[in-house]
Amino acid sequence: MKHFFSGILFLTTLTSFAQTDQKLTAQLQAATKGFNGDIGIYVQNLKTGKTVQINADTLFPTASMIKVSILSGLMNKIEKGELQYNQKLVYRDSLLYAGEDILGSFKDKDTIQLSKVAMLMITMSDNTASLWLQKLVGAEYINNWLDANGFKAMRVNSRIPARRPIWEKYGWGVTTPREMCRLFTMIRDGKVVSPAASERMSRTLNRIFWDETALSQIPPYVQTMSKQGAVDASRSETVLVNAPHGDYVFAVITKNNKDQRWTKDNEADVLIKKVSTLLWHYYEPGSKWQPAAGIEKYMLNE
Repeated sequence: MKHFFSGILFLTTLTSFAQTDQKLTAQLQAATKGFNGDIGIYVQNLKTGKTVQINADTLFPTASMIKVSILSGLMNKIEKGELQYNQKLVYRDSLLYAGEDILGSFKDKDTIQLSKVAMLMITMSDNTASLWLQKLVGAEYINNWLDANGFKAMRVNSRIPARRPIWEKYGWGVTTPREMCRLFTMIRDGKVVSPAASERMSRTLNRIFWDETALSQIPPYVQTMSKQGAVDASRSETVLVNAPHGDYVFAVITKNNKDQRWTKDNEADVLIKKVSTLLWHYYEPGSKWQPAAGIEKYMLNE
């Protein structure tokens, strides 16, 4: 019996090794060496199944990436008929989350369709829109959906009294690089809520305003799904790329960053761009595409 279990362990180790892209792992380890903070990376070639795992199961703050979970819960309620995609909502001043959000400029009792609030949450990462939808769906409802669908780490923390201690440490949400990629892959495969709901989510996630980091290193004619997250000490991005030679997905999540400047040369933002560049040319070695000369002045999204 002892030899039997040893054999299983040996085969499991071999399988794990076979699924790991050792060459790409080495390149990413070299690219991230010396980063002044903690970093987690998960990459999967969805055609071959090969992966890169660097702190892939470590807990990180999601910042705005948690909004994909909110969208998942919202679509589940729509699928059940508890909400309607195009229903009219009435904005109230009490919903305002201080900042420069588009929805926050609305006047009390203005109306807007739920679909447009969802678009603002993802495309513009509008915090007022996101917290409105989180309240409408229910934070516990979203977390229950995540749990029921096999997510062990990803959770909404904000506005849930029982999760206040973890909210104080991680902020709005918490996840791992692996689970972020798993959620995006499920959407791509039509497995979030329903094929129709997943298709709607895919269309929403492929029209992102905040495209100056990872997305800026991928040709504009290549479709992507993505979501970004940024607070002072954490910059992150998850992207699924419909690349010519096979789809791939990756998440780069950071925390405890020393560089907390909100400038284009922020260390974590530069690193995310570097990783995205490396992955594009690794999976598409024949590509001659490069960002156009002078593009920088058109990437000053604020």
